[in-house]
Amino acid sequence: MKEFLNILLLGRGGREGALAEKILKSPRTRKLYTMPGEFPGCHHLPGSSLDFDRVAEIVGDYEIDLVVAGPEASIVAGIYDALSGLDVKVIAPDSDAARLEGSKEFAKEFMISHAIPSPRFMSVTSDTLDEGLSFLESQTPPYVIKADGLAGGRGVLIVSDLDQAKATLTSMIDGLFGESSQTVIVEEFVPGPECSLFYAIDGEDYIYLGSALDYKRFEDGDQGPNTAGLGAVSPALCIDKNPELIEKVEKRILLPTIRGLKEEGIDYRGFLYLGLKEVDGEPVMLEYNVRLGDPESQVLIPRMKSDIIDIFEGIADRTLALKQMELSPIHAVGVVLTAEGYPDNPRKGDTITGIQQARNLGCSVYTGAVSTNPEDGAILTDGGRIATVVGLSDNPSDARNLAYKGVNLIDFYGKYNRSDIGL
Repeated sequence: MKEFLNILLLGRGGREGALAEKILKSPRTRKLYTMPGEFPGCHHLPGSSLDFDRVAEIVGDYEIDLVVAGPEASIVAGIYDALSGLDVKVIAPDSDAARLEGSKEFAKEFMISHAIPSPRFMSVTSDTLDEGLSFLESQTPPYVIKADGLAGGRGVLIVSDLDQAKATLTSMIDGLFGESSQTVIVEEFVPGPECSLFYAIDGEDYIYLGSALDYKRFEDGDQGPNTAGLGAVSPALCIDKNPELIEKVEKRILLPTIRGLKEEGIDYRGFLYLGLKEVDGEPVMLEYNVRLGDPESQVLIPRMKSDIIDIFEGIADRTLALKQMELSPIHAVGVVLTAEGYPDNPRKGDTITGIQQARNLGCSVYTGAVSTNPEDGAILTDGGRIATVVGLSDNPSDARNLAYKGVNLIDFYGKYNRSDIGL
């Protein structure tokens, strides 16, 4: 085990900002390189996290010991496989294991094969569209329609009207999300808040990393279209106040998942989060994600008291049984700021002010889709989700108040945020 490490962090979202902050706090970090994200204290490298040849060059040129893949696109596309011949540890499951997130059809069939409780569903293609429309008629509203592949957080649509649901299914099959919706999942709706439980897994053992509640819908009151996430809180009280439910999740979902992966010859090493709901005291599994969440990471990682590099090495070296994760009891509330036009056509190039003022107030501000003006150093909007403003406190109300005070200090043209995160 090397004492000091050169680390490459892939991605540029708020999740990667939170990871960068945590990695820099480790006494074992020699240098932290980031691509393409620009975060305080890091060595920024230009390029795309999907350019695996470029990543491999950086591993050699900068003597990288550890690569941490943040975005799901890089993981599903096979960053682990691409670097497997190099002398570097990669914190990501391989492309075979990543199908748990990369294909909702694969994930649903995996759940059925291994008796993991999940909603009734049907996989629909262009050849079975008529059967899919009939399946919708057999459901009660609202209707859940999911693109099989990755769609930037926008591939899950919840529709209340049957005719609209049929039109949505048809448009997805016709190419609404390109190749991602060549297959579409129609799923029975499960009421109630969705909670996420996060784990580190080394193929044999696991460590519980904590819980979060994500706000996916665009408008207050969980209305409007689905997004990649407009805010989050941690811990998710619906989970953390119910240790019996966590035990059920691990017994009925997590352990069968780990066993099922081994039975299918899949070596899963990486982060895994379980998106689920509680129905009559029992957990119902909705989806897997094969990485840390965004914006969940922004509220979960600040609560981690343990050295995250220990967890990274436990994943890579199959030594999680020797590791421990200590979580602070503090509450975190994160509010995402988005650009005008998000999620469909976000405006770019507007100057952002107030980030340092929010940090001076005591907020953590994790920037995402931003760039730097080379002429004057101003921070500019450069995509959809601009930043996550996080308040930390001993109670959820104070954490929420602090987060929104920070939100009010940050400004840019067309700034939007939900006003009900943490309520």
